[in-house]
Order: sequence, then C-alpha cells, then structure tokens
Amino acid sequence: MPSPVSEFTPAAPQDASEHFARKLAFEADCWDVHASFASGKLDVRSPALFAQSHVPGAFNLPHGKMTAHRMSPWPSNTLFVVYCAGPHCNGADKAALRLSRLGLSVKVMIGGMTGWADEGFAYETAAAA
Repeated sequence: MPSPVSEFTPAAPQDASEHFARKLAFEADCWDVHASFASGKLDVRSPALFAQSHVPGAFNLPHGKMTAHRMSPWPSNTLFVVYCAGPHCNGADKAALRLSRLGLSVKVMIGGMTGWADEGFAYETAAAA
C-alpha cells in the first residue's frame, strides 16, 4: 500500500526546478522581507489593524484603494511586497493582482502578520510609526 507521500509520482527534477523557481518569483517569506527593507512594503489590511501592528516601515494601503494615481509616487522599478493578516486571508493576493495589472512588480509575503509574529520579528504600531 503506497504512502500518502508516494501515492503520486514525484515531478521530474527539471519540472520541479521550473515549478519552484516560478513559485519564488511570486512569493517572499518573512525572513527575506526582514532582511531586505529596500522594497516598498504595503500592508493591505484595514487601517485599524494596521494601527495595532505592522511590519516596520510598511505603508497601509488596502487593495481596494490601489490605483495608478495612488501608486504614482513610487518609482516604476519598485518591487512591492504585500501582506495581510496571514494564511487565512487573501487580501495580499488581491493586492498583488491589482498591482500587477497596473504594471508594477510585486511579491506576496507568505504568512502575513501571522508569519511575521511567528518568526519573532519586531513590529510597529500606529504610536511608533
């Protein structure tokens, strides 16, 4: 009887390489974001949640307010990193879709604020921002 892991044949190494390289083009983990503060970080949660805690240096901009005009202050070569509450939230995916449709480079910080907190990284509040 096959195990749940081996029930499906694993991908060929070349296919796996292409899959994971493509996946990493769309995502960044909390450690990578923490190590690289050069990107434009956008917290796409509500202003109230942003005030409670957010990644240091992040801007609060809910995905519904992302327009070409609103994004124009950032240089066109900015790599935006978007995040929301955590794995149970799709706000970051909605923001990434909106930004990419505006022709902007974007990655989703997997784990969102839940992942950030799980890693033990410091965060800011509205009082500290």
